[in-house]
Amino acid sequence: MAMHRSPFGLLAFAFLAFAPISTHAADCGSTASPKLDWQDCTKKNLMLQGSDLEGANLFGTDFSLTDLAGANVKSANLEKATLVRASLEGARAEGANFAKIEAYRSSFANIVAEGASFAGAELQRANFTGARLAGASFEKAELGRADFDKAVLTGTKFSFANLSRADLSGAAFEGAAIFDRAFMFLTRIEGLDLSAATGLEQAQIELACGDASTKLPAGLSTPASWPCPAEHE
Repeated sequence: MAMHRSPFGLLAFAFLAFAPISTHAADCGSTASPKLDWQDCTKKNLMLQGSDLEGANLFGTDFSLTDLAGANVKSANLEKATLVRASLEGARAEGANFAKIEAYRSSFANIVAEGASFAGAELQRANFTGARLAGASFEKAELGRADFDKAVLTGTKFSFANLSRADLSGAAFEGAAIFDRAFMFLTRIEGLDLSAATGLEQAQIELACGDASTKLPAGLSTPASWPCPAEHE
């Protein structure tokens, strides 16, 4: 016997078949506040200094050229956010998730970001001067020519990171930092005490730029090529 479907049943089936999988809708028009939802919103070229965005959902948010100096983004999720030429100078970002952000030429100077994740982030020429990054992760991050002058890097993880021409020479290591499989072509490590660092191999040291005052872990030796000539950009 033939089966017959009612028009209503067919309509309901079509609605379910083509309904959006996610009903998520960010509140892009809301003002800055803790735990808000700005996922995938455009917040470009804005003045958001000192904003309280603690615990906010900022996944995929476009903050290009935006000033977030002094903002509170503790425990916020900024994964895949765009922060190109943005400023988070002096921001509070403990435990924040910056994984896979795009942040070329951005300023993280004096940021307090202990325990934050920058895993897989694009951070070429980023400024981390004076940043407090103890326990932070830069695993697989792109850090070409990034500046870590006077940054605290105790327990910071650089596993598989690209540190080509990054400047770590003025950083503070008050304990172990992790460098396993990091690419360290012309990475500036002059004057650093890396004796407690883990994951360093002689091949990495041969590529990097140190000097007679650089302290290396046991078993590694100072390359004959040190010190490197001064670099002119």
